[in-house]
Amino acid sequence: MMTDTAIRQDIRPGRREDAVACADMVNGWIDDRYWMPRVHTPDEVRDFYRDVVFERRTVWVTGDPIRGFLAMDEDAELVTALYVATPGQGIGRRLLNVAKARRDRLELWTFVANRGARDFYRREGFREIRQTDGSNEEGLPDVLLRWERAGQ
Repeated sequence: MMTDTAIRQDIRPGRREDAVACADMVNGWIDDRYWMPRVHTPDEVRDFYRDVVFERRTVWVTGDPIRGFLAMDEDAELVTALYVATPGQGIGRRLLNVAKARRDRLELWTFVANRGARDFYRREGFREIRQTDGSNEEGLPDVLLRWERAGQ
């Protein structure tokens, strides 16, 4: 289990002033995927992160400038966002380990088309629980994944 000291060396709690940088990471991710429809303007995404994510979720960030972040609804044991600027450098794993250290079980949604994310989560011990046919605002099929601490 990750200690608070290990977390602080690399990852810190998000602050409201981090919201724009995190939202811009999300906006860039949306724009970089041909299959991902833009259902909200970049400004709407920034407003959502400032007014909702950073007000109602637990957020962890890493880097200066921010290289990655994770947001979670701790009551629901749900990771609501995990984005990294450059995949493959261990940033996502370190952020996910912070969430795992706080809970015995986590769930998250990702899009079926996001094969890289699905492969990453499988490597991190998540298993598929169910898929939808696209009953989300993007209209894209998605998959619910769950991780449980061994012995739970």
